[in-house]
Amino acid sequence: MTPLAHDAKERDIDHRVRDQGSWWICEVEIPPGASTVEFVFSDANGFYDNNSGKDYHCPVDVENLPREHRISARIKAETERRRDAIEKCAKRAGKRAARHAEMRATALVRASEGAALMRVHTVPYQGKAGGEMTIVYRAEGGPLGDAQNIFCEGSWNRWNHGASFGPSVMQRGDTPGTLELTVNVPADAHVMDFKFLNEDVASPQTRYDSNNGADYHAPVTGGSGAAPKLNVVHIAVEMAPICKVGGMGDVVTALARATQEDGHNVEVIVPHYDCMLFDAVDGYHRAGSCVHHDVQVDVFKGWVEDVPVTLLRPKNGHFDVGCIYGRHDDHVRFGFFTEAALTWMRSKNKEVDIIHAHDWQTAPATWGNYPNAATALTLHNLQFGVDLIRRGMESCDIATTVSPTYADEVRSHHAVAPSQDKFVGIRNGIDTDIWNPSADEFLPLVYDSSNAIAGKAAAAAELCRRLGIQHPEGAPIVGVVSRLTAQKGIHLIKHACHRALERGATFVLLGSAPDPAHQHEFNALADEMKRKYPGRSCFMFKYDEPLSHLIYAGCDFLLVPSMFEPCGLTQMIAMRYGTVPVVRRTGGLRDTVFDVENDGERSAMTGVPLNGFVFDGTETPDIDYALNRALDAFYDRPRWQSLNLVERTLNLDWSWFEPAKRYEDLYWASLRHKRGR
Repeated sequence: MTPLAHDAKERDIDHRVRDQGSWWICEVEIPPGASTVEFVFSDANGFYDNNSGKDYHCPVDVENLPREHRISARIKAETERRRDAIEKCAKRAGKRAARHAEMRATALVRASEGAALMRVHTVPYQGKAGGEMTIVYRAEGGPLGDAQNIFCEGSWNRWNHGASFGPSVMQRGDTPGTLELTVNVPADAHVMDFKFLNEDVASPQTRYDSNNGADYHAPVTGGSGAAPKLNVVHIAVEMAPICKVGGMGDVVTALARATQEDGHNVEVIVPHYDCMLFDAVDGYHRAGSCVHHDVQVDVFKGWVEDVPVTLLRPKNGHFDVGCIYGRHDDHVRFGFFTEAALTWMRSKNKEVDIIHAHDWQTAPATWGNYPNAATALTLHNLQFGVDLIRRGMESCDIATTVSPTYADEVRSHHAVAPSQDKFVGIRNGIDTDIWNPSADEFLPLVYDSSNAIAGKAAAAAELCRRLGIQHPEGAPIVGVVSRLTAQKGIHLIKHACHRALERGATFVLLGSAPDPAHQHEFNALADEMKRKYPGRSCFMFKYDEPLSHLIYAGCDFLLVPSMFEPCGLTQMIAMRYGTVPVVRRTGGLRDTVFDVENDGERSAMTGVPLNGFVFDGTETPDIDYALNRALDAFYDRPRWQSLNLVERTLNLDWSWFEPAKRYEDLYWASLRHKRGR
């Protein structure tokens, strides 16, 4: 407890007993102009109830006050709310910035350690302004693998620097199979930009290795002046947690925050739904209005997860309908919103470098012709709005989807194929603040790589205790966290449950089936396993956030046998907790899980270590191939220890740090192309 402020007045309180319990009552006079009463309680002996240091607050009914007092009170209250929101966001942003700096340093160390295995790297990995950097290139396996000579050209500060180099012919490097070029770094450089080509004078026949249009970049420290910044605006219909239905909302918030933490100016514009989670909007306030198609659009602002957000509420009631999706006029509602967002931006002469649209709902932003802005379109779901996606693909400067392999899988889709040259897959990240075994409030013992064995053992014991199941010594726990749909491979999940229990494992499933027929099948499976293997399995047909954390930490293996998976998050979350994934080779699962026996070459090319067990195909023998190898390895304790998969997976970085960098590279490349530089 803390004492009252020195200028606060103490009041005696009457004690009254009512049917509902014991109450204490005090009457106070409210001065003119007050909008809020702040108070705490005391026993007059030095002990206080101050709402855990936050004090108690009660709004004042200002309608009976004189008009000038009402106006003054509202202005004061609004100013205080906005100031508190800004201070709160600044504190959180400072903490995130510290974590970001630590993450960046760790990423640089890991990247420099694995640089020699990559096709393109620099020595040193991070250059110093005023010094030298050597570009090292391995042509084999790339688009210039058969070129007789290879040249390199580049510049600095996202190609905005006055100085440039090349095209210069690259010389044979010290390492067999490599070529090198050494360049001087200007004193005001912050990043080096470069690409490779097969001739020194560009022509229509020139072939390039430009990192799929994003160019290659190397960090530089110590440069004078300010590093270049982007002004990015996301126009979307979902943003977690205020208006989230699917994965799009998570991506919008996480990508915006990661880009902002890297020093850029970012804003998200979403509809002002009447059903959104307003409590998660810090500093919510009205910021003005605009008129679009003769409809007044009220504009509100605030911060969500410390990212500036703008909320548009048209007077036509498009977003006062109690839902985000599901109406027959969704295309009309979202089309109006997208155009209104551009109208609002134009009314404020907002300087924008990148307008980032998401899925069919805001694809029209890509053909809105906003002055000097390049446009990006991310595809999260190709099942709906195909015509709008096709037109958005044609109009945008860059198009992305949520993993490289998924991009390859949908590249022939009729909405994508005509524009596939500008289509790139970038894997999503996970929120490493939420999914963090070293600071997870839902675990009995937090852990990192230094005490992972003890931490996972404690989680396993608590998991089994909570679910009322057994965990025989030396037996693995196999888990599933998934929606139970055909896309998620439910026929393989059911088979894997049988196989895991037959081989002595404990089996845990968390999820539910939207289709009653599928749910009935899993209810029957749960009953069968309970009879056949009493005490060794548990099926929880609901979503339970604390329990999901325990499953990710307490299991030894996590099954993800999806038929298709654009990105997938559960396999990355599992690895974050040192749990080994067993997955089908598709979409983002292929990009994140590398089989310990079969993916050595691919691992060396990408720099991602071998970290799990993978299968192809869609039949039960296919998943047996991966699951049996995983269980064999676990039961062979010397081999399991030599694989060191727990520590190896635990140390992998699945945050938004690298994906956000990739997006930034594409942003800069598209802006350069848009503005003819």
